[in-house]
This record gives sequence, C-alpha cells and structure tokens, in this order.
Amino acid sequence: MSTPPRTPQAGAPAPASAITSHPMIGVIGVLFGAMISTCQGRLLSVGLADLRGAMHLGVDEASWMGTAFNTATMFIGPFSVYLGGLLGPRRVLLWSAVTFTILTLLLPFSHSLSLTLTLLVLAGLTVGTFYPLTLSFVLRSLPTRYILLGIAMYAIDIVFTTNMATALEAWFMDNLSWRWIFWSSTAATPVMILLLHFGMPHQPLPKPEPGKPPISWRGFLYASIGAALIYVGLDQGQRLDWFHSGVIDAYFITGLFLVTVAVVRHFSLPNPMVHFQFLRRRNTLLLSLVLVSFRFVMLATVVSIPNFLGTIHGYLPLQTGNVLLWVAVPQFVLGLVAMGLMRLIDPRLILTAGFALVACACVFNMQLSSVWSGETFLTSQIVLAIGLPMAFNAMVGSLVLELINTGALKRPIDTLTFAGFFQTVRLMGGEIGSVCMVRFIAVREQFHSNILGLNVSLGNSITMQHLLGLRAAMIPHDSGLATGRAGELLAQEVKQQAYTLAIADSFHLIAASCVLCLIVVACMAKVPMQYRKIIAADAKAA
Repeated sequence: MSTPPRTPQAGAPAPASAITSHPMIGVIGVLFGAMISTCQGRLLSVGLADLRGAMHLGVDEASWMGTAFNTATMFIGPFSVYLGGLLGPRRVLLWSAVTFTILTLLLPFSHSLSLTLTLLVLAGLTVGTFYPLTLSFVLRSLPTRYILLGIAMYAIDIVFTTNMATALEAWFMDNLSWRWIFWSSTAATPVMILLLHFGMPHQPLPKPEPGKPPISWRGFLYASIGAALIYVGLDQGQRLDWFHSGVIDAYFITGLFLVTVAVVRHFSLPNPMVHFQFLRRRNTLLLSLVLVSFRFVMLATVVSIPNFLGTIHGYLPLQTGNVLLWVAVPQFVLGLVAMGLMRLIDPRLILTAGFALVACACVFNMQLSSVWSGETFLTSQIVLAIGLPMAFNAMVGSLVLELINTGALKRPIDTLTFAGFFQTVRLMGGEIGSVCMVRFIAVREQFHSNILGLNVSLGNSITMQHLLGLRAAMIPHDSGLATGRAGELLAQEVKQQAYTLAIADSFHLIAASCVLCLIVVACMAKVPMQYRKIIAADAKAA
C-alpha cells in the first residue's frame, strides 16, 4: 500500500523522499555542471592574456574580468542555499544553466569592457549555483551505498578539470579561436540541461504554514555581499598595493562588517534554512582547515610549475598543458581507487598517505634549477597524480561520512548548510592560497635578487671572467655593442636565477603546508564505522 506524499514544511527545502526514477542521470548531469563551472573559471584565468589581446584591453582593465566572474561565483555560493531551499535545486539549476548558455554565447560579441564585465558577473551568478546544489543533490539523491562513488566523481571533476584547462585553452587558440574560451561552455551546458531535465525530480514549491514568519533572505544577502567584497579585496590587492590603497581597505572593512552582521543576525534571529550548529563538529571544522590547505597545495601544479616553465623557458600554454596532463589523466582511475579504499581503511590514513606523497613530490622539486625542463618534472608529477586524489577524495569523503554518521542526509537543512559552507570555504580558501603564493614568490624573488646582486660586481673576479666570456660571445654578432649586451645578459641570468630560487622556495612552502595538514589530520577524531552498517543495510534493502 503506497503512502501519501508528505507536505513540505514552511521554510524547509523540498523533502528528500521525492527521488527521480533515474537518479544516476541526474547525478551525471550535476557532476557535468560542476565540471563546466571549474573549467570555465580556469579557462578564463589561463586565457586572460589571449582575451586581453583579442579585446584590445590593458593589463589593469583585463584584470577585472576574472575578478568579476569569480566574485559573482563567490556571492552566489552562500545565497544558493537560500535559493535551493526556496525554489528547489531542479528549478535553480535548470534556469541557471539556460541563462549561462545564453550569456557564454553572447560574451565574445561584447565590444566594450563595461558590457563584458556585466555579462561575466551574470555568468558567474548562474554558474556559481552549480557546485553547492550539485553536492546537495548527490548526497540526497543517491542510495547510500553509491554516495562514495558519486563523491569520487565529484572530486575527480575538480582535480582533473583544474589541470586539464591549460591544455584545452591552448588547443582552442591553436585550432579554433579565443571565442571558444566561452563557447566551450555554450556547447557543453545544453547536455547538462537535458540530463537535469530527465534525471532530477519535479518537486512542489514549499508553502508557508500559517502563524510562522516567512523565510528571511537578509542574512544570506549580507553574508554573500560581505564574502564577495572580501574576495574582490583579495583578488585586486596585489595590483593595488594592498592596504596602501583606500579601495582595498574599503573592500575588506565593508566585507568583514557585513559578514559579522550576518552572523550576529543569525544567532539573534535564527533562520530555519541554516543550521550552523551542525558545522560545529570537531572533524567538520578540522576538515575545513584541510580543505583550505589542499587548495593551497594544488598551487604546485596550477602556479609554481606553469610559471617556472613559462618564465624561464618560454613554454607556451600548449607545452605547459602537456606537463600538467601527467596529473590530470590518471585521476579517473586513481580517484576511484582512493574512494574505494575508504570502505576498507580509516580515512585518516588515506589523508595522511596523500599529503605525505604530495610533500615528497615538493621535496623533489626543491632541487629545482634553471636547467630543468618539462620532462624533469615527470617523476614529481606522477607522485602528485597519486597523492592529490588520495588526499582530496579522503577529505571530501570524510566530510560526507560525517553527514552519514550524524543522520544529516535525512535533514535537508543540514545538507544544504553543508554544501553552502563547503562551496564558500573552497572558493575563499583557493583565493587566499593563490594570493599568498603570488605574494610569496614576488617577495622571495626580490630577496634572492638582492642577495645575488651583492655578489655580482665588477670587483669580483668570477663576475668579470663571466662578463668577459659573454662579451667575447657577442663580438662576432655586434662588436660595437658587445659590452652592453654582455651586461644585459648577465642581468638576465641573475633575474632568472632569482626567480628559479623563488619557485624552489614555493615548493618549500607547499611542503610545509602538507606537514600542517598532517598535524591537523592527527587531531581528527576517528570516523565511526557506523556508515558501513548503513551501506550494508541499504544494499540488503535494495
């Protein structure tokens, strides 16, 4: 005998019992959307120089393109919890995907900076809903025994797409045009729309109950605007000289004020759609620190290696992309293996092994010299290809196991709160890590340049011998300017060596971050084995 459907409560998301008869189609659709979201952000970052040339923009003007897109994504992260709970994930994702498709189609035709930035902001607002609603849908729609598999695919999306985007952008520039930096999303998003249409369930809009106050959107708005302003301050801080700029001061002060107001408002007027108390669990807080550190660790392949190859050896994006593919391609196998191990081994051990392997790869790269080429990184890239999926899958899997063990999957509010929190920490942690790394490399390059300059003087016999050798090599080409050219070459060698040492120092910093992660993992409580019983019971019932 069938039971009648439950009426949604006021202020709560649609019940988890409304499951489509084709959950795997829906899961594939939202995971495809997560891949599109990551890929578009990375393509915009990697292809910024090409976009600047195609649109005839200056460096300062073009820097706002990535800021506009990513800030909008940051804004919609917390707010998507409100939208998902108010309208349901299906409505939000479908409308966002359709709008995003139109925007990416139009972006290459914008002929002014103001119009381009407006379209990028709108694109960021739409694609920014993909990640938090993807995670909540995967957690609530898949049978328990398949959740770890779904999370593995979610993690593979991030690591694979992040390292694949460089090669993809270079291929677009060599074989198509710069417009495909946007049109690739235009072509891919309709596939996502079809999968979502046939795979996600129709759910009725929740109706407010008499006598209860309506759902408040103000707290979400304050938190979203505050986080977005802080993100702008971080993204533009290096260019505007940080706190020497009144603009950056205004961004940070206003952003911190609004976030504080949102927190105070929540605890004075609790919102039925947010359950912060659920996030106060020990492992959840520690794993959020691990997530921030992991985003920093990923900079080894996103920043350090590409910057070294491009600056020292003049690698083109296609050449750099081939090096990064050594990390990207194995993710499909290694990510699933790492998640499979979580059924057998304590996730803390997998986390430890993953970060230890990444640290080993960084220790190898500490020996960096200016003669290294892309092939020299093969060994460390293979180690990273093993360590990164182990660390990230175990980290996300541990967070999900916390949800399973606490029964939060049966409480949609907790699931949406977790997804919004995860998205916010992921974006903000990634931006903080990137800013810190860029600043660190600049400071260390200046330091090494000064130290090397102290030993490069005309009174130094070694310097003079090298300078005379360079001059002799220049005489056959231009005897009149040989001395000047020799001096320029010597200065260039000093600059290259200083940058090489700065990149080597960045690997020291990433290795130290891995050690910090190992300490945090050691402080984690043991993940209860209750989830295995839940999975076994779910499989038996099926």
